[in-house]
Amino acid sequence: MLNEFKAFIARGNVMDLAVGVIIGGAFGGIVKSLVDDIIMPIVGAIFGGFDFSNYFIGLSSSVNAPTLAAARQQGAVLAYGSFITVLINFLILAWIIFLMVKGVNMMQAQVDRQKKAAPEAPAAPAADIALLTEIRDLLAKRPAV
Repeated sequence: MLNEFKAFIARGNVMDLAVGVIIGGAFGGIVKSLVDDIIMPIVGAIFGGFDFSNYFIGLSSSVNAPTLAAARQQGAVLAYGSFITVLINFLILAWIIFLMVKGVNMMQAQVDRQKKAAPEAPAAPAADIALLTEIRDLLAKRPAV
């Protein structure tokens, strides 16, 4: 069983997946910073300076704090502002991945067009085929007896 596990791990697909997960995690951090540090302040400035992260509804009458962190200490809250932020993160990430896939597909289509446009020259026949062809041609030129 250990040998089968080693063979499974050594396959290229598993290693590709591991690299993808690691890069995806780092990319998630980049998108989070993009949303939190660049996009959300701009959205907040456009819509009057509000911050989505502090939008919540207290689920009990004891919750009356002005910030989400303080409200969570007072009781249960429905933090829909955090959900909006995560949703924006997802949409940005999905858009970036869409653009990346589209770019890769365009490059692949260009490579395919170039391959079709430049047909390969036929390979020279093997030596034995060339010799048989020459013999056939000589026999065809010979007068019939």
